Amino acid sequence: MQVLVAGAGPTGLTLAIDLARRGVDVRIAEKGQEFFAGSRGDGLQPRTLEVFEDLGVIDAVLAAGAPPWPMLMHVGGETTEVGEQFGAKAETRPDAPYTTPWFLGQSRTEEILRDRLAEFGVTVELGTELVGFAQDENGVTATLRHDGRDEAVRADYLVGTDGGRSFVRKALGIAFEGVTDESIRMLLGDVRIDALDHEHAHWFAAEGNPVEGIMLTPLTGGRHFQFAAPLPDGATEASLEVLQRQVDRFSGRTDLELTELVWSTVWRPNVRLAERFRSGRVFLAGDAAHVHPPTGGQGLNTGVQDAYNLGWKLADGSEELLASYETERRAIAKYVLEVSTKLMRKYTDGDPDANERGEETQQLNVSYREGAWGGPVQAGDRAPDAPLRTAEGKQVRLFELFRGPHATRLVFGDVPASGEHTYRIVPAGGTPVGDELLDQDGHAFRAYSVTSAAVVDIRPDGYIAR
Repeated sequence: MQVLVAGAGPTGLTLAIDLARRGVDVRIAEKGQEFFAGSRGDGLQPRTLEVFEDLGVIDAVLAAGAPPWPMLMHVGGETTEVGEQFGAKAETRPDAPYTTPWFLGQSRTEEILRDRLAEFGVTVELGTELVGFAQDENGVTATLRHDGRDEAVRADYLVGTDGGRSFVRKALGIAFEGVTDESIRMLLGDVRIDALDHEHAHWFAAEGNPVEGIMLTPLTGGRHFQFAAPLPDGATEASLEVLQRQVDRFSGRTDLELTELVWSTVWRPNVRLAERFRSGRVFLAGDAAHVHPPTGGQGLNTGVQDAYNLGWKLADGSEELLASYETERRAIAKYVLEVSTKLMRKYTDGDPDANERGEETQQLNVSYREGAWGGPVQAGDRAPDAPLRTAEGKQVRLFELFRGPHATRLVFGDVPASGEHTYRIVPAGGTPVGDELLDQDGHAFRAYSVTSAAVVDIRPDGYIAR
């Protein structure tokens, strides 16, 4: 089997890794001549961190990034520390090893994912643009343009992870339903500011209007900050000069010199959802299927989880599983867009709670249960983690057992257990023998709502099968 992935952002890279580790022949084409440089989607949600643990990149991601920064509010010349950005850090739980978002610039996340993909012998094909494709009942014939020539490529499936302006989506004629709000425009960019404390996030605002101002969030690995501010009247681009004027205006300081502009854009709210995520042997994922406001840090994370849902289904190839991709993921994307939009309205309305984040942004509550988020599907909730002990007394986590491209079966209590990746879990007070695992504190039994004996099957993407 061969899968062609068009677009090498976080979604495309996640999908390529998941396919490659399953032994699927995958090509990933990126029309850009060089890799993206900039922070853009810099907030990694807890569920995405769980995905990255399974894909084998969590250590690199945690080492390169940082938890939410303590935040300083500068209003009218007065500075106040207001706690961590986006609310207090949450304690980890036995069922959830990651409960706090992690901040890492998107370009660094992509670099880590590319390095992992290279371990499977697959590299991103830069300067390679998908310019056409046609499909039949057996596969897709695509045309890739690179080095001044066209190459015909035959693949079993094509996946468009090529962003909000997706060529794949447009070629399929799939409607991208939603709105673009031209009344709100923001400056976003990555700039270096040597004179500003790099151990805090900073909010600068005028005394008379503290809800309007600029946010400067530190980026790891140097002296750069991610910049977010309203577009001033008369400005049309996010140049260094325009960014500097906004810093001077809101901070009231003259020592905050901006240099080394890495990336910038003028952003406007764009909230859209593709009418379909699939047409025959061609699929959409990530921003090609849904675009979000940056509020809540949901866009990149939803795309990564699209890919995580789709990879094992493509590798299996059964029509029943492939049909479930759109059913499961479109319902989730619709729900997440509602969360992002609600938070955006809090910002535009000057709501003082706009920076608070609840469980709905962590994506740990995403479920494929029938009826959840309007999705008529036959899968279940996210499979929780839990600490266990082997017969020799060594501690092991359920997530360690799930790690890899396989499905997993958990057998609770006195039920026959056999087969690869099948594990019997003995309740607290019991004595494990052989390959059995002891739930000495009862976390696994509670997390899976088991009171006596049960069999629980875990899909390769870490959701309970039904």
